[in-house]
Amino acid sequence: MPFHKPYYRRIFLVLTLLCCTSLSVFAQKTREQLEREKSENQSKMNEIQGILKQTSSQKKVNLGQLRALSQQINTLKKKIDLLSDDLKLLDGELKTLEKKRQVLANDLGKLKAEYGDMIYEASKRNVYMNQLIFLFSSGTFNQFVLRYKYLKQYTDARQGQVKQMEVLEKELMAERQRITSKKQQQQTVLTTQVSENTKLEGLKTKQDQVVQELSQKEVELRNQLAENRKATNLLEANIRRIAEREKRERERREREERAAREAKRKAERERIARENAEREKKGEAKVVEEEPKEEPVVSSSGMSDEEVTLASSFAASQSRLSWPTRGFISGHFGQRPHAVLKGVMVDNLGVDIQTNAGEIVRSVYDGVVLDVTQMPGMGNVVAIQHGNYMTVYAKMSGVTVTAGQKVKARETIGRVATDGDGTSELQFQIWKSTSRLNPESWLIRR
Repeated sequence: MPFHKPYYRRIFLVLTLLCCTSLSVFAQKTREQLEREKSENQSKMNEIQGILKQTSSQKKVNLGQLRALSQQINTLKKKIDLLSDDLKLLDGELKTLEKKRQVLANDLGKLKAEYGDMIYEASKRNVYMNQLIFLFSSGTFNQFVLRYKYLKQYTDARQGQVKQMEVLEKELMAERQRITSKKQQQQTVLTTQVSENTKLEGLKTKQDQVVQELSQKEVELRNQLAENRKATNLLEANIRRIAEREKRERERREREERAAREAKRKAERERIARENAEREKKGEAKVVEEEPKEEPVVSSSGMSDEEVTLASSFAASQSRLSWPTRGFISGHFGQRPHAVLKGVMVDNLGVDIQTNAGEIVRSVYDGVVLDVTQMPGMGNVVAIQHGNYMTVYAKMSGVTVTAGQKVKARETIGRVATDGDGTSELQFQIWKSTSRLNPESWLIRR
């Protein structure tokens, strides 16, 4: 019958739109991810801009300013890369919208053609009179009812086609508007990308200028490096002293615990021996010595049960530890080339986190404060124990904890100090017994 064809076309249209919608949802998820990355990177840029402003306020250039500039360049490069991803995503979204628009336009054209043919045929045959003749020529009442239902279905199908065309017209107009909007977004992103590339070139030029100025201060930089190495060696010696002290303490506790258990067993054996001697005199059966139950208070590594639990929990938190302070890593773990002095290597016991003046420092995990001391070139230093792990926070001011105090994760322990060059930088380290670890593999990724 003539109204079946639009019915199947309607099913085809629904399936087509569902397909296009699925593509759109997939793109939307990617869009949300991209927007989140852009937002996070912009937050980093804003934070670094504040740090750079602080270091740049000094009359002379310094390494802190150079590191902040380098970090700002890295985040700006990331922003430009994200803008490129944005353009690719917009291009994909435009193609999807264009396909959807084309499908809608084709289907609307076919519906209009079919509807036009139907109207043309109806006008040639005077459909209204033909319908009356068709109805009243029925042989029975039941046949009359069936013919009436048929004609009603035919009329409903024509009206349905009109509604379909109206819906498609609106959807097609909406798609055209979306395409226009996407093209405008694309142009905006392109303009922004060009602008950011210009900024990047300006920052690189400024970075080269700072490097050139610092290169002219080689003697001063080498003296500063020597002082830093001296301070670092003193700090390492102090940390190893603390670690060795804790190791000896655990070994002492283990020896004492073993001695106490052995003394307890010996006393029990002596008691049973005396009791058996008495029983033997009376002719009674001897008491059999029971195998003593093991009650380990200290582990094989010399840690208490509480320390073992804490160490295991800390180890399970690798790559998920909170940052001790805001900012960016300005000095990476291990040996690295000096930022200015050619051929000179710098060894970092942990990581340097450059931040704003007076920024709060927090414990990265639950633990017990082992030591609080002040050292030349390192300011206040706090060491916190987490079982057989230890975190160290140096270059601090205004420490708010004391040795022996229990602290919780993210609890404030002090503030970052600012040096004479106006650089505010926290030295953060992680140790396992007497071995140093790379903090970057422990901190949550930013």
